[in-house]
Amino acid sequence: MSAPAVLPAGPAHAGGSVSVSIAPGSADAEKAMRAGLGIYAIANGIKNGSISQNGIGNAAGLIQNGAGNLGIVHQDGDGHTGTLTQNGDGNAHGLFQFGEGTEGHVTQSGGQTGATFQFGW
Repeated sequence: MSAPAVLPAGPAHAGGSVSVSIAPGSADAEKAMRAGLGIYAIANGIKNGSISQNGIGNAAGLIQNGAGNLGIVHQDGDGHTGTLTQNGDGNAHGLFQFGEGTEGHVTQSGGQTGATFQFGW
């Protein structure tokens, strides 16, 4: 019988992230999501699009080609990278990044609705 192997413990990984993207599955869900993004926009004085950064070392971009688009990039924490590109008309999306070091890039074309939430540590 052989002796069990003993392996040295490796260093713990300090960083990580989790992302959740939501796309409505019905017309009613889309209306509700657009209403939620619209309420967020009104509460924060946003008309068509906005980048909000609270932290250090964040990078964000918002490109809108078309009419009636609502784009939100919100970064709270340090070291986030996020872009939102909207092509065509009637898109709505919110990219919300919290914690540290998340990276997200969203592209929409023609009337799409969604939200992405990222949490990093």
